[in-house]
Amino acid sequence: QVQLVESGGGFVQPGGSLRLSCAASGFTFSGFFMSWVRQNPGGDLEWLSNINQGGGSTDYADSVKGRFTVSRDNAKNTLYLQMDNLKTEATARYYCARAPGGGSYDYWGQGTQVTVSS
Repeated sequence: QVQLVESGGGFVQPGGSLRLSCAASGFTFSGFFMSWVRQNPGGDLEWLSNINQGGGSTDYADSVKGRFTVSRDNAKNTLYLQMDNLKTEATARYYCARAPGGGSYDYWGQGTQVTVSS
């Protein structure tokens, strides 16, 4: 069965960095666009980034552009999100999701919590 398992979250001070990972299994990882999405404490979902099947094309929300970097290692079936210069408003639960197309997501991980606070 399809599984997405995020890791790498934690507590960090403003200006700090974290690297999230998403381990994929149960499907041909290299055949799918993948996305990162976060849910803030208020419950709002925010799309953060997409990456295409080969990793050569990426897209970012304006709120994270220039500070977050998405990448993937298809040999390891793993998706990454490098987050730099974190701000307090980045406090959220971060999810990876499989994006089969058309702007939809069909599988999500359980999420990893990121807390940015001084």
